[in-house]
Amino acid sequence: MRIGLVIGLHGGPPGADRKAPRWQEIRRHALAAEAAGFDLAVLEDALLYRDDDETVGYWESITMAGALAAATDHIEIGHSVLNGPYRSPALVAKIAETLDEITGGRYVLGLGRGNVPDHDYAAFGFSGADRTARFEEAIQIIHGLLRDGRVDFAGEHWFARESELVMRGPRPKGPPIVIAAKGPRMLRLAARFADGWNWWTSGLDVEPLRQVVDDLERACASVGRDPATLARSLDVYSVDPLGRSEGAASITGSAQQIAEQLLAFAELGVTEVRVELSHPRADPAVLDEAIPAMTDVVAALHAAS
Repeated sequence: MRIGLVIGLHGGPPGADRKAPRWQEIRRHALAAEAAGFDLAVLEDALLYRDDDETVGYWESITMAGALAAATDHIEIGHSVLNGPYRSPALVAKIAETLDEITGGRYVLGLGRGNVPDHDYAAFGFSGADRTARFEEAIQIIHGLLRDGRVDFAGEHWFARESELVMRGPRPKGPPIVIAAKGPRMLRLAARFADGWNWWTSGLDVEPLRQVVDDLERACASVGRDPATLARSLDVYSVDPLGRSEGAASITGSAQQIAEQLLAFAELGVTEVRVELSHPRADPAVLDEAIPAMTDVVAALHAAS
């Protein structure tokens, strides 16, 4: 099984309980994941989050992905899910092709229809309306540009008239496309356009995910696709290899115990897990210890492949 590291880009203002990771820490963590044998590092893509007692900000993920692409050598760099409403689809294709060039063919394009709640859309000037319909148009533009290098599309929400990717990256068909999906409409789009499907879990129980996987396989059948040709990944929140989260983490124990718990997802056809390490409110410095502590877990998952 492949394993990735979820690199958080969020935090509060100076002095807040939720410490914001600094660039040097983010770079250090990506390099540590590379040294520990992780297959990929994925970034979250958000701008602002508000709840009753705090406001959380995020570093911009495209900028960070480019910096990590240049800083690393062989680990794959990707976005767990690029937030659909933030960027025009033709621009997303251009961004993905450019990041694939910087990485030398190590970029993974994760896509989603957009987050809930949606405080950040109005705050940053984006429309959060009709997100599934907008994504349905967007993926046709993105897929067409990356796979064929050109597209001519006009929809209700997006258009790209005689659009073309003149300069192509290291892969003739562009980077792999991974779509995060749960509902029937999004699952059909994943079955039709994606190289991989992604979802998330905060626990070890596979049963809540079984229905989604069954729906995914039905979606593949509806578009005439063999489900085995669509890779499956899960973002797992969270894993605590240091045993310091005081019950907040879902997965902890010895390296072998953690590996066995993650391998349980293989029952659903999952071939890749992306793990968030430690508790979300932990000091980013905790990752300096947690990432190397995953080395034996990584090795065990690879050995089980």
